[in-house]
Amino acid sequence: MQTVQLGKDGPTVSRIGLGAMGMSGMYGPSDRAESIATLHAALDAGINLIDTGDFYGMGHNEMLIGEALKGRRDQAFLSVKFGGQRDPTGAFIGYDARPVAVKTALAYTLQRLGVDHIDLYRPARVDPNVPIEETVGAIAECVKAGWVRHIGLSEVSAATLRKAAAVHPIRDVQIEYAVATRGIEDTLLPTSREMGVSITAYGVLSRGLLSGPVDTSGKGDYRGHLPRYSGDNLAANLKMVEAFGAVAAAKGVSKATLAFAWAMAQGNDIVPLAGARKRTQLADALAALDVTLTAADLAAIEAAVPRSGFLGDRYPAAQMGALEQ
Repeated sequence: MQTVQLGKDGPTVSRIGLGAMGMSGMYGPSDRAESIATLHAALDAGINLIDTGDFYGMGHNEMLIGEALKGRRDQAFLSVKFGGQRDPTGAFIGYDARPVAVKTALAYTLQRLGVDHIDLYRPARVDPNVPIEETVGAIAECVKAGWVRHIGLSEVSAATLRKAAAVHPIRDVQIEYAVATRGIEDTLLPTSREMGVSITAYGVLSRGLLSGPVDTSGKGDYRGHLPRYSGDNLAANLKMVEAFGAVAAAKGVSKATLAFAWAMAQGNDIVPLAGARKRTQLADALAALDVTLTAADLAAIEAAVPRSGFLGDRYPAAQMGALEQ
């Protein structure tokens, strides 16, 4: 496994991380045994960066990871998001990143995972009612206490990143970044590079669309509500997927592998997260470690999927307002 440094003076992590969200719903039912087998396969392959959120399955994801890590805690670098509020139906009802909420959420996370510290802790979104300095300050107190090792952010603007870093070193920003989603290149990515902050990129496959098409009609699959999967947007996006697939075929790799290779080709400060629920999906991501993209390859990818990316926002309108604040 190749490794990179997560942020200036930060910890060493695997070149690819594993995002475990899909193992606890969101994309429809998952198989528990296969999920644990996939987590073990990731560790066996040298992936140490395991990303989760305390609201994934309302704690289910953390307990699943805790079970998979029994006897193997030292092989994992645990990245945890907190703050997302959900009701008993699973509906998202807001964010809570008050200092007292930070410490309460962390206490439950440590219990569910069965560990004594979290390697990297981050708010899932910016709480509009709480200055980011207060949220980061509370996490910094947890670092001082030994319950947390490093601090990250998620879905923040360049201005918020600067405010947070003035309180405590920030190792990375987790945000959607892919060949089909390149908005961070305007402001956030230049700022993070200036500051020595890495990007852990989720949505590398645009929730399966870039490697698809996929059937989103299954129970519990939220993707059917995403603008990119809707109507005329979907039809136009699938044409780009077809063109992207032609580039992948010419390179002799799968579309998923090419998408991860593209993400890694953007720099060592970009750490893509594979949202694999199955070992076969994980294998596609791992295969990208052996792919070298030439200038001609990158130009062909750009022609297939222009920088403007897929049509349609990455979330429904109600959720877009909480991004990059």
